[in-house]
This record gives sequence, structure tokens and C-alpha cells, in this order.
Amino acid sequence: MTNNSILTTDLHAAVAKAIDEAGGWIGFDHFMALALYTPGLGYYANDSLKFGLMPTGRDGGGSDFVTAPELSAHFGQTLARQVAQALQASQTTEVWEFGAGSGALAEQVLDALGPLVTRYTIVDLSGTLRERQRTRLAAHAGRVAWATELPPQMRGVVLGNEVLDAMPVKLLARLSGVWHERGVALHEGRFTYADSPTDLRPPLEVAGSHDYVTEIHPQAEGFMRTLADRLAAGAVFLLDYGFPEHEYYHPQRSMGTVMCHRAHLLDADPLVDVGEKDITAHVNFTGIALAGQEAGLEVLGYTSQGRFLLNCGLLDGLENASLPERSMAQKLVNEHEMGELFKVIAFGAKGQPVWTPLGFEAGDRMHTL
Repeated sequence: MTNNSILTTDLHAAVAKAIDEAGGWIGFDHFMALALYTPGLGYYANDSLKFGLMPTGRDGGGSDFVTAPELSAHFGQTLARQVAQALQASQTTEVWEFGAGSGALAEQVLDALGPLVTRYTIVDLSGTLRERQRTRLAAHAGRVAWATELPPQMRGVVLGNEVLDAMPVKLLARLSGVWHERGVALHEGRFTYADSPTDLRPPLEVAGSHDYVTEIHPQAEGFMRTLADRLAAGAVFLLDYGFPEHEYYHPQRSMGTVMCHRAHLLDADPLVDVGEKDITAHVNFTGIALAGQEAGLEVLGYTSQGRFLLNCGLLDGLENASLPERSMAQKLVNEHEMGELFKVIAFGAKGQPVWTPLGFEAGDRMHTL
């Protein structure tokens, strides 16, 4: 498919129909949801291989990006130490993972914790990914369950690795001093951006009068409110790339953070090759913290992924590792790799005693939120 391809696929047709039914314009969050999650067609709902170390080749093999559990099994093994402490602190025995991808993290945590986890529930909208997870986790079949929606009440430790960044965002554009919501329309059969004046604003005033594009995250913040409502006992650990609010809405970050991933390459145009690549946005961790806190969760810690994993004993697990294993594990904590861009934020269920998770015993950055 070439740049701004004519609608030739079922997904293009489905998005075009949604635009037409909405009167010729849909918000970017609606477009992103359709591009990623349309059943059987969206990026996360189709059968393409997404996770892995090698890029997609001409033969269709390979993958589009790698996440920490695929990069190194030491990621999940180290995170499992934090999960074990959280299970003990909350007197629970269940783990809930959102967006489990290939199932690598679930496998690593279950292998490490054994009988400490009586049930591991994966919440995933993708039927094709669920089947891959089911195959990978066959050895733990008696303890693993799948859900497409949350029950009225949950107990246990909630994990989300690179989940928030895949939640649809609204785009805002300040043009000649006037704020607009940036949506998607059709022009001669191609998807194109279209702006509409709006009362929506970023949570911080962006200094300057220059044109400025950014995102707000109502769906991710709504997700936190839902977790607060459903989590009766336990803790939440979310790992993703992003910034605190004052960095997210910095005047110099004028092009926003929406980015696409395909064959381990990045591009900034989500309107082309829809369904064939991932679409993400960085996380505003201040907004996530406030949404959870205002809904009753207790913020237990916030720090870089590198600091979190070191606090949880990543180096202890590398004593007998091979050189290639150590090299991959280093990517998890090096500042120029995943160690600094990725952050970890933790919450405790409402009404439970406040405690300090292992991963935040040194280098906690809650004061920066």
C-alpha cells in the first residue's frame, strides 16, 4: 500500500462508513479505536505477528516491535518479586494482566511465583492474541483465565505493561492561537486530518502563541476510575513510556507524541496503512495519578523503569546469566534504552493501609507528578 492509500481494505471501508455515519468527521480517538480494535480487522484484532526481536521481512515473517518481556525473561522474573510482595501486603492470591500480548510476561510471572498465584486472569480484546497466549501458557492452564470485561469486584495484583499507550487519545491543535479538536475526515477516498474549534484544553496552559499539537487521555483516565471502582483489595502496577505533566505539555513538544510502529521502524502518520501498524501515544503520568487518586486509589510510587527493576533485584538474577542474556537485560535499565523513557506507577486499593512497594524504596519520583 502506498502513502494515503485509496480505501481498498475492509478496515478502510469500516472506518470510512463510521466517518460517513458521523456526518463526515470523527474524533481522532474514535479513529484510533477503529484502527486498533475493530474485530478481526484492527491492528490488535487481526492475525499479524506483532511482538518479537526481529522486524517484519518481505516474506511476512518477523514482528513490528519488542516489549520488555520478549526482550528478556529477567523482566518478568524481576517484576514477580514485586508482585509477590504486593500479594502478601494485600492478602490476595490473584493476578490480573491487561493486554498480555504474546503471553511472555504472564509466563515469566507464573513460572517465578508458582503456587503463590491461584488464578491469573488476562483481560484482552484480541481473539487472535488470546489463542497465542493460550498456547504459550498451556503448562499453567489450570490457573489461567481470560476475560473481555471486568467483573463487579476484583481482588489481587493488577499488571499493565505498555497498555496505557495503546488507549485511544484525543488530539488537540492550537492553530493561530485557537484550540481545535483534530479529527479524521475523508477527502477523495483518503483519510485526512480535519480540525474543529473546541472548548477542550490540555490540563496545563501551554506557554507561547506558536502552533501546537498534543493529546489528552480521557480513556486512560476513565480506565483508572474503573479500576478504582472494581478493585476491592490489591495493588496496581502500570509500566509504560511517558512523562509527568509538566514535561508532557512542554512548549517545545509542539508536535505531540502520537507515533506508529511497524517492522521495528517509527513513523508519525497514523492515517496510512490503517490496521497494518501500531498507533500509540505517550502517557501523561500526572493525569493517570490524579485520575486514580481522585477515584479512591492510593498512589504508592512512581519512578523510572530502570530504578524500579534495580530496586526489585534485577542484578541479583543475572549472576549466572550468559553474556547475551546480560546484554538484553541491560536494555531494560540503561537510560538510553528503556530504563529512563519507561516509567512505573503503582496504586493501592482504596481503604487499604499504605505500604511501600519494593520497586520504589529508592529513587521514588512522586514529587515530580
